[in-house]
Parts: sequence; C-alpha cells; structure tokens
Amino acid sequence: MANIKDVAREAGVSVATVSRTFSGAQFVSPEVRERVITIAGRLGYRPNAVARSLRTENTRTLGLVIPNVMNPFFTAVARAVEDAAMERGYSLVLGNTDEDPEKEARYIDVLLQKRVNGLIVSPARATSWHLSEVERAGVPLLFLDRYVRDVDAPVVRADGSAAVDRLVEYLLKLGHERLAVISGPPETVSGGERLGAFIEGAALRGISVPEERIVIGDFRRQSGRRAMRELLELKEPPTAVFVANNLMALGALQALEETKVRIPEDISFASFDDVSWFPLVNPPVTAIAQPVEELGVAVARMLPEMAEGGERQESVVLKAELVIRGSCKRV
Repeated sequence: MANIKDVAREAGVSVATVSRTFSGAQFVSPEVRERVITIAGRLGYRPNAVARSLRTENTRTLGLVIPNVMNPFFTAVARAVEDAAMERGYSLVLGNTDEDPEKEARYIDVLLQKRVNGLIVSPARATSWHLSEVERAGVPLLFLDRYVRDVDAPVVRADGSAAVDRLVEYLLKLGHERLAVISGPPETVSGGERLGAFIEGAALRGISVPEERIVIGDFRRQSGRRAMRELLELKEPPTAVFVANNLMALGALQALEETKVRIPEDISFASFDDVSWFPLVNPPVTAIAQPVEELGVAVARMLPEMAEGGERQESVVLKAELVIRGSCKRV
C-alpha cells in the first residue's frame, strides 16, 4: 500500500504539502491539490485520519445521539444533519439510545474518547448528570428536539404546544368531549409538553381529561398498541384519541385494526409527528407536523461555530403545524 512519501515523490511536492492537502488547509493551491489527490487515488493512498487527528487535535467528526433511529422524525433529522456536516467537511457518528439514559451515557463516553469536535444530542430525559458533565468539560454541545433543563446549551427544536391546542379546539368543535391521550414519558421534555398542552387546552375550554383516559407510553410502537387496547376496554371509551408520536400511533392503529374499531366512524384519531405514510392510509391521518427540513437547516447553520469553538449560538424554536385530514369526524 502506498504511503505519504510515495505520493509526495510522485507529485513532486513535499510530504508536508501532501499532509496539508488532506487536512483541508487553504494555502495549498488548487492545481497542487488536484494533482496530489489524483495521484493519491491512482496509488491507492488513503490518509490516516486517526493519526492526523492526534497531531492536529481535530478529528473533524461530530457525534449525533438520538432516542430512536426507527422513528421517521429522527431518521429525517439525522439525514439533514449528516448532509449539513458533510458539506462542511465533517463526518457524523450516530448513536441510538432506545430512550435509555444509561445507553445514552455510554455513547457519549465513547464519542468523547473519540475526540469528536462537538455533540448533538436529543436526550432521553429532561435531567442528565452526564450531559451536565459534558457542559462542565467545555465540549461543544447542541440539543436537538429535546433538551436537559439544567444544562446551558443551545437548543434546536419545534414547539408543538400551540398546534396541540389547535387540535383540541378542532376536536371540541367536532363535538368530542370524551377525549383521550396516549402520551410519551412525562419526564421527557417533549412528552411532558405534549401531554400538558392537551390537558390544559381541554381544561381551558371546560373539558376535563380524566386519569383513566391518560395512558403513558414510551414513544415506541408496542406501548401505543397496549395503550389503545387499554382505552378501548374502558366502560366509556373515548370518542377521540391523540397519540403523542408516530411510532406509538402505528401501534395504536394496529390495536384498532385488531379490534375492528373503525376510524373515523367509531373513533377519531390524531397523532403528533407527520410521516410520509399518514396521507396514504385510509382514512388519511390528522397529524401535527414538525418542520424537519427547517430544523436541519438551523442545525447546519450552527454546526461550524459549534464545532470550531466560535461564538455561542442562540437557541432556535420553530413552530409545529396541525394538518387536518380524514381521520377525525363530527360526533
């Protein structure tokens, strides 16, 4: 296998010039850069990124830690962040926590050992001692979608409270009073926010959501299925159900199919997170859509400053929108 000296000799430049070419240094002329890269490709030379990072203390990598890679929302956001990172010369290392704080802590430890330039985290819980340690260590940190309340780091997220309130208003205008919610864990920022907005929106309009019609899931499919079955077994089942994320919505739809409960004839149905297949099912699902592309753009704008130790970035809070389709009807 060719080494850096072989490339330098063939290209007629110094070893230092080859090194600067692959480190992204701007003071290598375009002509020399093109010649070095062409010859390196022909000889099969690949720069040792690990060795280079030890010399420069810059791995040009970012860590992205998300709760569930199977969730279409996080999949889409991760892709947007990856595209933005690659455009700026950074590689992305992905960690999937499965909503497990201990797994999250292990991933963060591994990423810090790999000397990433910064961390982008969607935390499993609203409190986190290990993320507090990251802040104290001075590692660049950006929260995505969720945040830790006692950690001072910028956040890129969508606030769904207003959209949830509009959903409640819409359901009440359709005549629904027996409302139910399948919530994510209230100890997460997004779970608590969505549950609180739903209950408060109903209360402001004179409708209470009793405890038996509030079922707590874990943002995963099976918990949505279990929760919907629990609601259907009530003496007075709800006439309208709001599910707090798309994976639990999938499980809830499965439960409705298994029990032959029809949407919207027997029950009205709405979900937080709009996904590509919601408009395609029969009936199309009413949903609260988060601005995935805009979130990716915001992260992309903040990446260079975050990773390169620039000025602190301000948080970005966008708005989610209610998308009305055919899964809700008048009582």
